[in-house]
Amino acid sequence: MNSLQRLHDLGQSVWLDNIRRELLTSGTLAKWIGEWAVTGLTSNPTIFEHAISHGTDYDAAIQTQATEGRSPAEVFFAIALEDITAAADLFRGVHDGSGGADGFVSLEVSPRLADDAAGTIEQRLIAVAFVSIRELQNDGH
Repeated sequence: MNSLQRLHDLGQSVWLDNIRRELLTSGTLAKWIGEWAVTGLTSNPTIFEHAISHGTDYDAAIQTQATEGRSPAEVFFAIALEDITAAADLFRGVHDGSGGADGFVSLEVSPRLADDAAGTIEQRLIAVAFVSIRELQNDGH
């Protein structure tokens, strides 16, 4: 048994403070959930900026979003939401198995919105709408 599993068995929720597309597409995050007892994930714009600027994993998504006429900020947010919801899909079993105590995925709002309550609420509503639409599509509705 690894030390993260022992922590989990003692009641500690182990969260990852990092995300990048490669973790999702390679199966690494799924492995960490299953073998290392990782029970949640959080991210922020700085983490995403680093992931996007240090590799090619996001190039196709950026190109697709950009050709739809979106601003750089809209492209960034859309790509972040894609990864966050993909991660949430991987944590669904943890969430269900823990009775909703674990299995969460979070994304901090942009620091540019620190003093902008209306902008923060708008970004949250966009995120909730994106996730809700994706859940409906995944359920076959």
